[in-house]
Amino acid sequence: MKNILFILCIVLLGSTSKAQTIKEESITIYDSLRARNIPFAIYSDTAIPRGIVIFNHGYGENYGGSYKDYAKLNKKIASLGYYVISIQHELPTDDLLAMEGNLYITRMPNWKRGVENIAFIRKELMKLKPELPWNNLIIAGHSNGGDMILLYAREYPEQITKAISLDNRRMPIPRTSKPEIYYLKAYDFPADEGVLPTPEEEKKFDIHIIKFPTIKHSGMGNQELIIECVENILK
Repeated sequence: MKNILFILCIVLLGSTSKAQTIKEESITIYDSLRARNIPFAIYSDTAIPRGIVIFNHGYGENYGGSYKDYAKLNKKIASLGYYVISIQHELPTDDLLAMEGNLYITRMPNWKRGVENIAFIRKELMKLKPELPWNNLIIAGHSNGGDMILLYAREYPEQITKAISLDNRRMPIPRTSKPEIYYLKAYDFPADEGVLPTPEEEKKFDIHIIKFPTIKHSGMGNQELIIECVENILK
């Protein structure tokens, strides 16, 4: 399975013209319990989507537009018939992400806030758009956003069908077969000890580790090869 998936990921498929026509709609919802605005973007081109993808950006030093930096990837996902939600996790007033100490511990508050953001947006949009296929919810994220989605997969496995991490390095991959987990690995930085499964765990839980020997961690979000790989995972 993994060899077939890797082959599919390195074959450039189809035209990007449909993705280029998809529009981006920006919305902000206020979470009164946490007194917090949560901006997010929506990408969709169909009234009856096949599924929902919640995308989570990498850390951008509290830059307020990080959720739009992955528009190329998110438009491609939307062109496949998905309703895509891209959430802004850090606000300019938030504390900066920890860069010292045991990062699994010092960054956990950031990840937990991200999980709360995802859960809140899911809950609110389920009320506003109950007709969407919430039974096929996929979460994806790059780097620090990947740490968030793997924590979400650990806390709420029953809510999602797939989790796709673009090279997170701190949050361990849940050793589980449900939801399906895909890990796209850049070549330039190692993951922390215990993040990746052992070969035996990878086989036991059918976790999909896909390595990219020519793609750096920082460039994963909009690389054509990554976009095509995500496309094949979602087809």
